Parts: sequence; C-alpha cells; structure tokens
Amino acid sequence: MCKSAVIVGNELSAYSFGEKHPLNSKRLQVFWSALNHSGSMHTGNLKLLQPTLADEDVLTSFHDKKYIDFVKESSMTGLGYLDSGDTPAFKGVFDASMYVVGSTILALDTVVYRTNGIVHAFNPIGGLHHARRNAAGGFCVFNDIGAAILYARKNYNLKKILYVDIDAHHGDGVFYEFEDDPDLFIADIHEDGSFLYPGTGFESETGIGDAKGTKLNLPLPPGATDRDFISAFAKIEDFVESTKFDLIIFQCGADGLSGDPLTHLKYSEKSHEYAAKVLHRIAHEKAGDRIIGLGGGGYNTENLATAWNKVVEVFTSDSHM
Repeated sequence: MCKSAVIVGNELSAYSFGEKHPLNSKRLQVFWSALNHSGSMHTGNLKLLQPTLADEDVLTSFHDKKYIDFVKESSMTGLGYLDSGDTPAFKGVFDASMYVVGSTILALDTVVYRTNGIVHAFNPIGGLHHARRNAAGGFCVFNDIGAAILYARKNYNLKKILYVDIDAHHGDGVFYEFEDDPDLFIADIHEDGSFLYPGTGFESETGIGDAKGTKLNLPLPPGATDRDFISAFAKIEDFVESTKFDLIIFQCGADGLSGDPLTHLKYSEKSHEYAAKVLHRIAHEKAGDRIIGLGGGGYNTENLATAWNKVVEVFTSDSHM
C-alpha cells in the first residue's frame, strides 16, 4: 500500500496576507474541504499530520541572520513590506512562516523515517520558491524548499535530489541559490518570464560550473494548454532517465490552471495529475519511494483545490503507472 501524509491545520492558515491579498487563508480552507470529501480520505492510505514549527537553525542554514532578524522585527509591528512591494508584513508573520518551513521539514522527516509506512507527504502551504537568502519575494517569506534541501543533506546524507517545479512562476529563489550545485537536479516548467514575474528561467539557463546540464528550464507561452504541458514534461522524463535520486521534491503550484487571476496559462488539473503520476513512478523506481509535494501558488481557490487533490490522489494510489 502506498501510504501518504497531508499536513493540515490552522497554523498553516495563519500564513495569509489578508482577505484581499491573493495569498490568503481561504486557499487552505477550500483545499481542506475538498480533501475531506475526496476518495483519498477513504483509501486507508492517507494520514493527516499537524503543522509544526521549524527550529531556527533550519532557517539559518539557508537564510542570512540579518534577514531573519528583519522578519522578526516586522512580525512584531506588522508594518511595511518584506520585499519591494509584493509581500506585506503582518503581526505574527515570523511564526506563520516558521510553521510553513517546519511542516515541509516534517514532510521530509516522515518520508525518510517511513513513519507508519508513509513514503509520500504533501504540505499544501509549502513551496515558497521565490524567497532568497536575504529577502522575501513574490509572497514568499522563507524558502522552505531551500531549507529542506540543506536539511536533507545534513541530517540524512540525501545528496542527489530532484526538484520539479510546475508553478506558473519560475522558482527563482531555488534556481539561483543552487545554480552551481551539481547534485540538485532542477526541472522547472513555467510561463515565459517575458510575460510574468519574476522574469527569469530561460531555456539557456542550464546551471553553471560543475552543475552545467543539471538544470532544465521549460518556459511556455501565455495560453499554453495541457497538451503543451505534457509535451514539455516529456523533456523532464528524458532529463532524469539515467539518474537515480535520494529524494524528489515536487512544487505543484496550481496557478497555471485556466482562470487564475495572476497568470496566463490554460492548463486543467490533468496536467497536475500527469506530472504527479510520472514523478510518483520515478520516486518508486529511482528515489527509494521518497517524494514530498508542496502546494506552491494558485489564486483561484477552486482550481487549487482540484489540482492539489489530484496530486494527493496519485500519492495515495497503489498504481505506479
């Protein structure tokens, strides 16, 4: 049986920039409601876990201390922005962000230890891929992905890691911080940066130094559909064909689905289902079964509930395609 965990709880709802901001607490509520009514809840393969706070040393492995202290101060006042204008501070933002990072670390710990037989885990509010070492960006305060990669290596010696990002926005905070890392394979499908924040992630960017060839950027034009996505994803399958991994991290932002208010792509949930099935198979064939999914973006709540539930459904399935 393919046992999976989903991390869900009010502590993750606290990562919200207010009702009128695209990233608000309603996103988790709608996902949770859909999960509650899904077939995944009745398979016997799904366990729910409570969010947990990260230890600060997990944070300092990736983020500069000066920036962490800045977020702490902003968390007390709740004033201003944590970047140039996308990511507002709010009272309690530090702890809210620490719960996101901690829950991604919990997902990692769970699949490494195979706690209760769990080999896959999903953190719906994880995947904050724009945060840099010394700055917030694009609604992302702390980079749970970067922290998890470093934690996996330090604590479990999981050296070779595959990071796949299908959020409509390029995962610049992961890509550029690990651009020269030959053991982190990155495959990132996103809307072309000529049309969308953060304006990065071009095909010519394949890694630098010893890491050249370990990074794959697959920008798609506005209006790209499931067919375009699946065609691009075939390049990821070729990209990883001859490599074994210790862990897969899957950032499954749902803002590429048609009707998202911030992007111009036209996928349906079939793209998420396809990507999840391929990565689920690769996890079992090449990564010791270990895969963690992170929700990422998505600002049409109906879309994200549908797409993320497809991922959970695949993770709890006994089929490896």
